[in-house]
Amino acid sequence: MIDVAAKAGVSAMTVSRVINGRSGVSAATREIVERAIAELSYVPNVAARSLVTSAELRIGVVYSNPSAAFMSELLTGVFEEASTRGARLILLKGEGARAPSEEALARFAASGLSGVLLAPPLGEAPAVLKALRGLEVPIAAIGAYHTPGATCVRIDDRRAAYEMTRHLLDQGHRRLGFVAGNPNQAASAERRAGLEDALREQPDASVQVAQGDFSYASGLAAGEALLDGPAPPTAIFASNDDMAAAIVSVAHRRQLDVPRQLTVVGFDDTTAAVTLWPPLTTVHQPVRRLAAEALALVADAARSNVPGHRVRRDRVLDHAMVARSSTAAPPA
Repeated sequence: MIDVAAKAGVSAMTVSRVINGRSGVSAATREIVERAIAELSYVPNVAARSLVTSAELRIGVVYSNPSAAFMSELLTGVFEEASTRGARLILLKGEGARAPSEEALARFAASGLSGVLLAPPLGEAPAVLKALRGLEVPIAAIGAYHTPGATCVRIDDRRAAYEMTRHLLDQGHRRLGFVAGNPNQAASAERRAGLEDALREQPDASVQVAQGDFSYASGLAAGEALLDGPAPPTAIFASNDDMAAAIVSVAHRRQLDVPRQLTVVGFDDTTAAVTLWPPLTTVHQPVRRLAAEALALVADAARSNVPGHRVRRDRVLDHAMVARSSTAAPPA
């Protein structure tokens, strides 16, 4: 099918539409595809097609994230929910936080899926959304906002960040540092907006912002930048636990006591929050539940034969602030 698409100069999805007699393809394009099929002597595999169209749910999962702890939680939620529903998972992984290749996405889209899950940040990745455009199956984007044609399953990032910032301000901190997340994710902007909401309530407080990308390495660089200034912050709020763990590492290297000399807080409540000293105060984002809920929505819609473009029931799950040992009042 990919060879036919290349010869005809169209997408694999268009070839699939022609083969299956679906609408949405112009007469001229259909003729070009049919000519390419004839020239390549392409014959659909009947056995494979019968498997694809059987009652078995085939849920595709596209993922790529720099946080191993976050992805471990997310995939555990996906696997557990899939096993209870008898769904077969088709996994497609990108490298780092990048989307899979265009060719891999084309093969994935044409593989006969019942539904698709997009893990952050790929629920907002243009290349992925372009590859899935026209795929008439339910899609859920975890941790995303306003993804076209998909159900978004997330928490209220803005409110969560507001509550964490308010906690730091209530402890007496007035010089804050903030490590922003991946600029291509709406959740990053929402978390910064929540920080700013709280700061507007405290006119005598200030913040220094360093850019990160949710990776541990970016947290190291951000920590060095924030602590190098003439008036370093007394508390640093990192947009995820991996970056917060990196801040703690930088503080230890500089022989700063956490939390007596520097308060550090994170976001997500992954294993990274409790495998370092001191354990992190953080926002609990129910990553495993988010993933399970997303898969359940897709599976239910697929079983009900609901067209993908009609599945639009965004879900917002509860979050919580978890206080541990990485916070204290600012030093005198």
